[in-house]
Amino acid sequence: MKHYNIPIFINHVGCPNSCVFCSQEKINGMETDIKPIEVKNIIEEYLEYLPKKSTIEVAFFGGTFTGISFGLQREYLEVVKPFIDKGLVHGIRLSTRPDCIDNKILEQLKKFGVTAIELGVQSLNQKVLDLTERNYPVEAVEKAVALIKRFDIDVGIQLMLGLPGTTEELDFETAKRTVELKPTMARIYPTLVLSGTKMEKMYNEGIYTPYSLEEAVKVGKKVYSLLELNDIKVIRVGLQPSEDLREEGVIVAGPFHSAFRELIEGEIYLDFIQSLILLENNKNFIEVYSNEKNISKIIGINGVNKKKLGDKFFVKIDKNLNLNEILINGKKYGRKDILKRILV
Repeated sequence: MKHYNIPIFINHVGCPNSCVFCSQEKINGMETDIKPIEVKNIIEEYLEYLPKKSTIEVAFFGGTFTGISFGLQREYLEVVKPFIDKGLVHGIRLSTRPDCIDNKILEQLKKFGVTAIELGVQSLNQKVLDLTERNYPVEAVEKAVALIKRFDIDVGIQLMLGLPGTTEELDFETAKRTVELKPTMARIYPTLVLSGTKMEKMYNEGIYTPYSLEEAVKVGKKVYSLLELNDIKVIRVGLQPSEDLREEGVIVAGPFHSAFRELIEGEIYLDFIQSLILLENNKNFIEVYSNEKNISKIIGINGVNKKKLGDKFFVKIDKNLNLNEILINGKKYGRKDILKRILV
């Protein structure tokens, strides 16, 4: 069944910290905090048009859910529980910080039907965490992941590429350490400089330089490939291009692209095809057959891959191929064959 989230944005409520990159209301697209009494109305509104035969979760995003008072957490959860009991909602997911997790909190979350917790990890390099003022040790992440798993709740890890003090190598090292933690899912975000943040000041003073779009895609495709190869579901790549992010002056600098995931997918296919050309010394033609849903990824955004590979590059639909298969010059390759080549 298809999965849908009913998003409940609680903004910066509960977060004990102010990281250098954070401009919460700009990211969320909301300026006011949601009250528990309003949550019921939001859920009922979504349930009116979401498909009945689907998996539906209420998602508390935007703030540090487990950083708010224990009683207020309960108030939010109590609103959702009747929908779960009636089978209208299948669970609750939320986002929080690694240092805002303990046994007492998890006991309550489990009791009220929380099925997934996403941790804003950002980096697993202590120097990078310190420079971004996350104010917790790397060990806090490892402890939080272990605790959440003990309660049989799915773990998500959110990573940011290009934070202060990092390099492409350190970002990839964070990805490797993420694999060791074995989360269920992950999100990958390129770091953007938003107005009104400490990072904006760092950028203006020349202390911090964000990745270019090319650099973000280069490291992003390696991180993305490594996670997927290790069966970690990448549920988002890049920030949601909300209207407020598109407003003039909100994004000061950084590799923002409304289709960042598609850029990465296109680069993955381009790299794989180019490596085959070199490996097989075949420069006469490249004939690719694929499931129709992958065609746009193979030719790239605005046909960029087609332009790079030239007029001897042909892409055709084969309805007998599934999403994880591709046929190149008569030879079949699987998705993992393609991803492995990125990490060589």
